Amino acid sequence: MTQPPSDVVRKFLARGHRVLFGAESFCWPDIGVAVDYPAVGLGEKPYLNSGGFIGHVSELREIVAHAALQDNDDDQRYYTKIFLNEHLRTKWRIGLDTRSEIFQNLNGAVEDVELKFYGDDTVLHNHITGTLPAVVHGNGEAKLFLHHLGNYLAKWWSEHDGCRACRENAKVVDPSDEASYPDIVVGYFVEHPTPFLEDGLDLLLNLTYPKKKMTLLVHNAVEYHRGHIADFIARHSALYKEVKAIGPEDDANEAEAREAAVQECLAMADCAYYLSLDATARLTVNTSIELLIQQNRPFLAPMLLRPNTMWSNFWGSLNKEGFYARSEDYMDIIHGRRIGVWNVPHVTETYLIQRHLLPNISYSRHGALDPDMALTRHLREQGFFIYVSNLIILGHLITPDYYNTSFAEPDMYEIFTNPEEWKQAYIHPDYFQYLKEGVEVPQPCPDVYWFPIATTRFCRHLVNMMEAHGQWSSGKNEDPRLATGYENVPTVDIHMNQVSWEQHWLKFVKEYIYPIVVKVFPGYSHDPPHSIMNFVVRYNPSEQDRLRPHHDSSTYTVNIALNSAGKDYEGGGCRFVRYNCSVTDTKQGWTFVHPGRLTHYHEGLPTTQGTRYIMISFVDP
Repeated sequence: MTQPPSDVVRKFLARGHRVLFGAESFCWPDIGVAVDYPAVGLGEKPYLNSGGFIGHVSELREIVAHAALQDNDDDQRYYTKIFLNEHLRTKWRIGLDTRSEIFQNLNGAVEDVELKFYGDDTVLHNHITGTLPAVVHGNGEAKLFLHHLGNYLAKWWSEHDGCRACRENAKVVDPSDEASYPDIVVGYFVEHPTPFLEDGLDLLLNLTYPKKKMTLLVHNAVEYHRGHIADFIARHSALYKEVKAIGPEDDANEAEAREAAVQECLAMADCAYYLSLDATARLTVNTSIELLIQQNRPFLAPMLLRPNTMWSNFWGSLNKEGFYARSEDYMDIIHGRRIGVWNVPHVTETYLIQRHLLPNISYSRHGALDPDMALTRHLREQGFFIYVSNLIILGHLITPDYYNTSFAEPDMYEIFTNPEEWKQAYIHPDYFQYLKEGVEVPQPCPDVYWFPIATTRFCRHLVNMMEAHGQWSSGKNEDPRLATGYENVPTVDIHMNQVSWEQHWLKFVKEYIYPIVVKVFPGYSHDPPHSIMNFVVRYNPSEQDRLRPHHDSSTYTVNIALNSAGKDYEGGGCRFVRYNCSVTDTKQGWTFVHPGRLTHYHEGLPTTQGTRYIMISFVDP
């Protein structure tokens, strides 16, 4: 009901009927009586719908008592027979709300209506009849659309106030009283090879919900991740109330594992909530569980997006086959133009369920569907509401679609598909301060700029990639990898294209090296940067310990230290002959950038002990 009862009564009395039924497009349940209905105006609905009616009590009593009724009789058939009896229709002055002035039956009329926003009010407008219905009925196949309208109507949401009802009945979670926290089971699901899984496990560990109130059930279906999960459990299981694991060797499918997690909660008398968390969902707000509990919905998912995409963990609508369809408000919700708690037909990857709903949960009832789709369909069929909230953004999704575990360090290849995760893992945290205006980039030698660029993890992974590949060049002038077959200044190295990482490297140069280059070399611009010589060099006393003086075939050269002077090796460094200036105490993850030609004739200084690795790129040759 979208309008006050007084407005409904006023509209009813203005019609002059003693009883008024809603009207719809379909003659149901007896299509054969359609010819018996009175004619109506253009665009009006001709057939009686008993889902909504209003009338004087005296007439309604007589109508209900007119003929004997059984509990399993169809009420719409009963009222239709009375309405189509002209004598009875006239006697009781029965009318149909053919213009939807009071009753809007949605089945067959979804395209007739639209939401209208007027400051602090939201109304439903029938643009066919020009009316503002007061009672909205989701009859037939229109129930999901009614749920969508319910996100706005009846003072739930307005452009002026936003979501008025979102914080109604909120639970209080007192962070100072951990003993009062309810017990919770968290199901953590690794169903597919997953980029940056170790980072996801760290985020799970960082959740502030008291771990002694948390039982953790981990399902890992991926052999590649066996070590990651085993290491996490070995190091942290003592923190939790209990940790259970279902691994690849247990031969449990996804639906079985998810139902086992639900049963884990039901088997515990003090378990009040079940949190389902996929490894592809990253809750970056440490208080995420508390914030979901506070919103107090039986079934609630936080809205999560794949960064810089329109892919989320919820569907705003369904098509006729029961699969994804975009609702008219989907873009506004994911972009934060509308904030609230939304009744939706499907969520996945992360959701919190209150205990009382758990007996109604099934991941396998619809076996042809994936488990989360089977779950939400089963809930819809039972009439339970599914909510997604964007009141507070609690995290994001990662993209596992192209994750290739055949690579030695597959996370390194995720710069295109998971750029934010990649940045967090591999870009030095101090790098960004050197982008700021007024912050000078150090110059250990003239026009040699030195700054942090890569994490220790980046350096370790890049070296691992090269050593796993193993096909180091000979360090001789003859080099079959080059078009000419000849290298004038050879090193022992592996090219990026040998490990299928050249395009990833060029993306790295564009996103993180180039912004510093244009800052320190004013007037220079070449976007995107271009390079065909990108390689990791290995120096050690038994193989190649130094490099003779030379120019690089580049406008500028990138040189990243991949391990640590004084720790992993002794000696090494770079001497710029013209300036008699050397950079020797290189720091792991720091790069220096310098002109390649004419002014910066340079040499690699001897590595006297250990093995030194550097990443070299000749940019804009």
